[in-house]
Amino acid sequence: MSTKNRLLALTDGLTLPGTEMALPVADSSGANPATAPSAATPGTKFPPVVPGVPAARTGPGQMLQYRGHMLAVEGEVTKLRDQLKEHEGSLPTRQLDPKTVVPSRWANRHPASFNTAKFASLKADIESAGGNVQAILVRPIDGGRYEIVFGHRRHCACLELGLPVLAAIYTGPLSDQELFGMMERENRERDDLSPYEQGATYRRALDEQLYPSQRRLAEALGVSHTWVAKTLAVADLPSAVVECFRNPLEIQHRHAEQLVGALETDRKGVLRRAEKLRQAPQKPTGGAVVAALLGNAGQGAQSLKPQPLLVAGKPSGKWARTKAGGLTITLDAGIVPDGRLEETISAVAKALGGE
Repeated sequence: MSTKNRLLALTDGLTLPGTEMALPVADSSGANPATAPSAATPGTKFPPVVPGVPAARTGPGQMLQYRGHMLAVEGEVTKLRDQLKEHEGSLPTRQLDPKTVVPSRWANRHPASFNTAKFASLKADIESAGGNVQAILVRPIDGGRYEIVFGHRRHCACLELGLPVLAAIYTGPLSDQELFGMMERENRERDDLSPYEQGATYRRALDEQLYPSQRRLAEALGVSHTWVAKTLAVADLPSAVVECFRNPLEIQHRHAEQLVGALETDRKGVLRRAEKLRQAPQKPTGGAVVAALLGNAGQGAQSLKPQPLLVAGKPSGKWARTKAGGLTITLDAGIVPDGRLEETISAVAKALGGE
C-alpha cells in the first residue's frame, strides 16, 4: 500500500472541530452534487479558516495545521495560568461608594474617636491624596452592600469627604468570630485603640457569647489573660463614673485600678462624688477626675487615706501619701515570691527612672 493510501486510511472518518463542510456525494437520480440536501451523509469536517493563513488542501495537511492551532492555544492557556499564579491569595480591590459600606456590628470605635485631632489629621491626609491609599477590608452582605471588617475611620473620612473608599473585598467564608479577630488584631497592631474602646470590644464579645470565657477570648486573639482583665476593668466602670470624664478615651488602666479599688471599699462615697462631678459645667482632666472621685481633690501633699493597690486586677496591698508628700506602698504577704525581693525592688527603681 502506498504512503498516500495509508494516510487516507488513517484519516478516514475523522471529525475535526471547526466549520462543517460535507464532501459532495452524487445520488442515483443524477442530481447536481452542489445542490445536494444538507442532510446528506456527513463527511470529514475541516478546521476553520484562519485569516492570513493559507488553508491546507489535503487531509494530512489539515491535521498538521489543526495540531499547530492546538499547540498555540495550549501555550496561551499556560501563559494565562502562570499570570494567575502571581495573584494567588490576593483579594480583589475596588473603589466603592462609601454609602454602600456599613459599619460592623462589632465595630470597636467609640463615637468620640471621630472627634479627635488624630482623626482630623487622617481626614486631611485622605483629602490631600484624593482617597484612602491604604485599603479597608470589607465583606459582601445582602442588597449589594458591604460590611467593614476593619478600617472604620478611613471609611468615615471618605464618607464625610464624599470620596470613593478603596476597599479589599473578602470573598471567602468569614464568620463573625473570624471578623472580630481580624479587626481586633489590625487595630491592636496600630496601637491607637484607647483602653476603654479595647475593653468595651471585649465586653461586647463576651456578653454576646462570641467567646465562652475571658480565657478563650485571650487564647483566640493571642493576648494575655492579664491584658484582657485590665481592659475589661476600664470598660466595666459604672456609667456614672465614666460620664465624669470629658470622654471615655481619657480613662487609662491606672485610673481604672484606683477606681475599682475605691469602689470595692467605698462604693457609695465614690458614686456620690461622681453624681456631683458629672453635673459640673466644666469637667477636669483625667487625673483630676480620679482624685475627685477618690475624695483626694485639694489635699495636695497631705496625708491620704490608704487606697487599695491592684496587681493584674486583684487587690495586692495598699498605697498612701504621707504628710511630707512621700508615697508608701504596702504589699500583701506572698505577692513577692521568695528570692525575688531584690529583683522586684530593682524593677520598681527602673520604672521610677522611666527605663
